[in-house]
Amino acid sequence: MPNLPISQLPLATSGQPESWMAIVNYDVDPSGITNKIYFSSLTEQFSGSTGTSGTSGSSGTSGLNGSSGTSGSSGTDGSSGTSGSSGTSGSSGTDGSSGTSGSSGTDGSSGTSGTSGSSGTSGTSAPTPPFPFVYGLFSATGDSIPVSATTVETTLINGGVGTLSVPANGFAIGDSFRADFGGYLSAKNNDTITIRIKTGSVILADSGPQTMTASVDDIWQLSVNFSVRVTGGTGVAEIVTLGVFHTTKQSNNAQGGFAFNTVNNTTFDTTVSNTLDVTAQFSTNSALNSIFTDIFVLNKIY
Repeated sequence: MPNLPISQLPLATSGQPESWMAIVNYDVDPSGITNKIYFSSLTEQFSGSTGTSGTSGSSGTSGLNGSSGTSGSSGTDGSSGTSGSSGTSGSSGTDGSSGTSGSSGTDGSSGTSGTSGSSGTSGTSAPTPPFPFVYGLFSATGDSIPVSATTVETTLINGGVGTLSVPANGFAIGDSFRADFGGYLSAKNNDTITIRIKTGSVILADSGPQTMTASVDDIWQLSVNFSVRVTGGTGVAEIVTLGVFHTTKQSNNAQGGFAFNTVNNTTFDTTVSNTLDVTAQFSTNSALNSIFTDIFVLNKIY
């Protein structure tokens, strides 16, 4: 084909693979030298292995959307990417269901269990039967004879039902009793009264002389508790006795009284019969001094 001026070249925008198009080269000759290029060569340049859609193109294997691209299988959002199944937030990732913080992870709902606490101390064992009998022993059925205008030690107990005696060897270790007395008391100011708890002639507890204030028919109450600690003869047997004597003036409800506590491990003897007695003794024989019992009950409490 002869060289033609560019103005005389035919207009062509596409063609078959064997067709060609003319290119005028002005670098060699100012008047222009015409070259021909086949369309098949041009197609290879635009759609070839390294073209826009080729291996390295936008949608190619390594492209933006390719298998290794941003959205590909190994990309940021791919199966192995940050958000993928194995990624940081994926099902197996750090925050995933099986990850460190996931439901089955160290800190998750199925995580490592805590250690067991130490065992508590053992409680006190309950007592085993048979238990001691608890029952009433004696109940007064009338007033005692008043102790009045005398310095003689006199009993505050009169007749009643039941018994005040325990036979020889009838006590057991731990046997405990309670006696409750009550009645009326009149006294000369500054005279004294002494209350004694006894078994026969043996003194279990002694209040010693207690100074009284002037009173007329004051209400008095005496509670006595005693427990056998050791059984046996004198010098071996042991009993502890507590007495609380309380008074209330009828004129103004003023309260008074005293208490005493004694351990007898010298003269108490469980190998002989023991009979309870409670006595009162005034310091003078003044007619203003008087005491008697109108209620008395004795119970075995253990």
